[in-house]
Amino acid sequence: MLRYLLEKEFKQIRRDAILPRIIFLLPVLQLLILPFAANFEMRNINLGIVDQDQSLTSRRLTDKVLSSGYFRLSDVAPSYDEALQRIENNTTDILLEIPSGFERDLGREAEVEVLIAANAVNGTKGGMGSAYLTQIIEQFNAERQGLATVSRVMPRFLFNPHLNYKNYMVPGILVFLITIISGFLTALNIVSEKERGTIEQINVTPIPKALFLLSKLIPFWIIGFILLTIGILITWIVYGLTPLGSFGVIYLFSAIYVIAFTGMGLAISSISSNQQQAMYTAFFFLIIFALLSGLFTPVSSMPPWAQTLTLFNPVRYFVEVMRMVYLKGSTLSDLSGYFGAVCLFAIAFNALAVISYRKKE
Repeated sequence: MLRYLLEKEFKQIRRDAILPRIIFLLPVLQLLILPFAANFEMRNINLGIVDQDQSLTSRRLTDKVLSSGYFRLSDVAPSYDEALQRIENNTTDILLEIPSGFERDLGREAEVEVLIAANAVNGTKGGMGSAYLTQIIEQFNAERQGLATVSRVMPRFLFNPHLNYKNYMVPGILVFLITIISGFLTALNIVSEKERGTIEQINVTPIPKALFLLSKLIPFWIIGFILLTIGILITWIVYGLTPLGSFGVIYLFSAIYVIAFTGMGLAISSISSNQQQAMYTAFFFLIIFALLSGLFTPVSSMPPWAQTLTLFNPVRYFVEVMRMVYLKGSTLSDLSGYFGAVCLFAIAFNALAVISYRKKE
């Protein structure tokens, strides 16, 4: 009996004019575009310079700042007031003022103060830009005094040695795309049959509702695996990113995760009266899950109450698992706690789907 139900489901998916395109084209396009857009590295910060010294040393400092790759010279002003006006007009993000006597005082090994003024409307850009600029100035001072040859700080960046932000974002985005397919599309599944009237034919058959829901779950479970494989290939071909850990760990965790979210989608579809209602309900939960997943904002940066809420978010666990497997090479024993949590979500969501589906005998 399950065989015929599965055959029906795959035929419905194939005959749908839009659904196959959504299933395959949307995740691929988002995986190709979103990592470039969701990049929180601070680059091309508009820098304004007020050089009151006009010396060789001040020009060397300016060249060192611009050669770092973080800043783009947007303005060279004769005075601080004029440069500040550029910040107020949003044409400059950060301002560096070099005082007169800068080279002379450095030659005397006297204390020299430079002014950094940042546009803090965007607090992230202002804070990080100021931090970048401060480090460059400190490094310039150390090199000039010969301190860099006496004592060198050699940072070692573990797991992401080149500080490539895409290596951090792509595994998380891959999780979110699988979440959309397994949760959002299944939320429209049963309710679409309600609108077409075909659900009434199922209700008068002796098919148990658990078996009926299983026939709804399996096709999207298979599709989820296909999309995961396509996504892994894209991350390798486009971004050159391969997991340091085992593919088996990824697929095993994905198997339980897709079952969990498919169950949640089926539960939403069962209690919804029409596709619009199911769509809004699924969209509400997906937005909450995305914001509390640590995909864009680290969980450790959230307030304590939000960190507590993330414990009830299955997306958070899979995002962390994908990053740990891809970047750290974590094994199944390292991820046993995450695996247990997602298993509980899978049981709870699918039990809710069975309970919420009302089959008329």
